[in-house]
Amino acid sequence: MLKKILPRIGYVAVMVTLGFIIYYYFLGPNKILSNANSTNTGPSTQSTQMLFAASLPDKNGVNQALSQYKGKIIVLNFWATWCSPCREEMPELSQIHQEYQNKNVVVLGVAIDELGLIKEFIQATPVSYPLFAAENEGMALGDSLGNNQSVLPYTVIINTDGRIVKTYFGRINKSLLEATLSTLLPH
Repeated sequence: MLKKILPRIGYVAVMVTLGFIIYYYFLGPNKILSNANSTNTGPSTQSTQMLFAASLPDKNGVNQALSQYKGKIIVLNFWATWCSPCREEMPELSQIHQEYQNKNVVVLGVAIDELGLIKEFIQATPVSYPLFAAENEGMALGDSLGNNQSVLPYTVIINTDGRIVKTYFGRINKSLLEATLSTLLPH
């Protein structure tokens, strides 16, 4: 009896180990973290045309044309109220917005959420930068800007010419953004 059980246990152990290795090295959090520093080099394969053609409701429900931000350096952050890493990075995004707004930099938050949920969220967690409700349209917009993994949070840095210069999958921080912004600002 033991001779029949041991090979089966060994087989199951090998399969579990292989499953763990595949998840950890190919599908797991390290894959997303390694993409967090991805850079679009050379001409961008994504276009900001869909972004600047969009009109989204702000936190008050008033439709805003995103073309009003053309000519600025844009830190565009896709987020959702239910996304913990999104909420964790918001204070640093607020700091970036406040510290760089006089340097032609704007932080914009595009929520993959309903307007009502955004209003509830900002009651408890004030944010210094403009927020927009995009619901399902936001995922298509993010995809057009390089979020082919449908990851949240997702951040796109756009230069004053309207070209995507850097994208980040997953949570970002202030120092990472400042390093990118320093290459775009006049010295």
